[in-house]
Amino acid sequence: MTFRHLVLGRLEVGGRRLGSRKGLSSVEQRYHEKVYGQRQQRLRVLEALEHRVKQFAIREELWPLRVPNEPLSLDDLVSQVLGEEARTFDTLSLRARTLLHLEWEDSVWDAWVIVLPSKLKLFCDTSHEESRILASGGRNEGDESDRIFLELLSDSAGEHFGIEMAGGPPIRVRSSIADREFLATVFVNLFEVTGMESALRQELAERGAGRIAEPSAAGTDLRVDVEEWLPLVLS
Repeated sequence: MTFRHLVLGRLEVGGRRLGSRKGLSSVEQRYHEKVYGQRQQRLRVLEALEHRVKQFAIREELWPLRVPNEPLSLDDLVSQVLGEEARTFDTLSLRARTLLHLEWEDSVWDAWVIVLPSKLKLFCDTSHEESRILASGGRNEGDESDRIFLELLSDSAGEHFGIEMAGGPPIRVRSSIADREFLATVFVNLFEVTGMESALRQELAERGAGRIAEPSAAGTDLRVDVEEWLPLVLS
């Protein structure tokens, strides 16, 4: 018996369910059947991810993270594993937590984590178009690898992981990391790499904040702007 066969108080042996719940109405029974089926789908996807992540490559500049040759489409993987059942599977049910949520007037982008049964973490992103696996690394103990991922992401505006981060300063930000000093550093790096200093100053001016007459000519000046902007958008 493996952990995947013990779900909702049932034991499944050789494809036959034992110990079904008794005394449930037909509606309740269908509900539990649905939940059971969803959990089995999720376990099948996680097992496939455990296998796929072993193929990720080590790159010295990204250590201790490992990366696929290119961003791995999570939607495609789910379709390969579940076939027709993929239509009813919510890919975001795999999400353990959101590392960074960025929101603009017309779009949303998330960086988030899947925790595999082995406790290995997968770092993913989701836009309005698709969900992708960008990297793996670290057991789900503490947030050290979470921070490394965000640092590498911001330092390269996503290039290290085969994506491009662009657009103006987000109007709303949310993160599972509560350390504002760290988050400020992430955005200073990101805004420097993407050349977003002027757009940030304009955003502050529109909000009636910021040192409007003082351009951010150096990183220290940009950090002041970011530290003023971040509390306005952080939720």
